[in-house]
Amino acid sequence: MNNSTTGRPINILLVEDNPGDARLTIEALRDAKVRNELNVAQDGVEAMAILRREGQYADAPRPDLILLDLNLPRMDGRQVLAEIKEDENLRRIPVAVLTTSQAERDIIASYNLHANCYITKPVDLDEFVRVVQGIEYFWLSIVRLPPE
Repeated sequence: MNNSTTGRPINILLVEDNPGDARLTIEALRDAKVRNELNVAQDGVEAMAILRREGQYADAPRPDLILLDLNLPRMDGRQVLAEIKEDENLRRIPVAVLTTSQAERDIIASYNLHANCYITKPVDLDEFVRVVQGIEYFWLSIVRLPPE
C-alpha cells in the first residue's frame, strides 16, 4: 500500500531525541512529493506508548513507517526495535534505523533485530536532507507497504 494507490497520507513515526535532527527530518518530509503525516516520539518509552496506543496516545494512528534513532533516552532504539519485531501487532511495520552510529556492531545488531534498513545520518546538512528525501521516495513511493 503506497500513497499513490490509497490516496491517503502515509503516516510516519519519527523516534528522535535530537531536536535539530527531528526538525531537519520534519522539514525534509514537509517538502516531499508524497503526502505524509508525521508524529514524533522523543524517546523509546514514548514511541512504544504511541505504537501500543496507551494512555494519552489511545487515538494515535498506526504508522506505515518508523524512522528510529538508536541512541535514545529511557529506552534505546535497540530495545524499541526488539519490542516492535516481537509484537505480533507491530512487527509488519517497516523500521528504518536512522542514526549517527557507523559501528559495525550496531549495524549487525539492528539487522539481527529485523530492521528493514540501516541508514547512517550524514553530518552535512544538504546530504542529510537528500537522505531523508531518499527514504521518503523509496519507502513511500516505490515500496508497497503492508495493510494495517
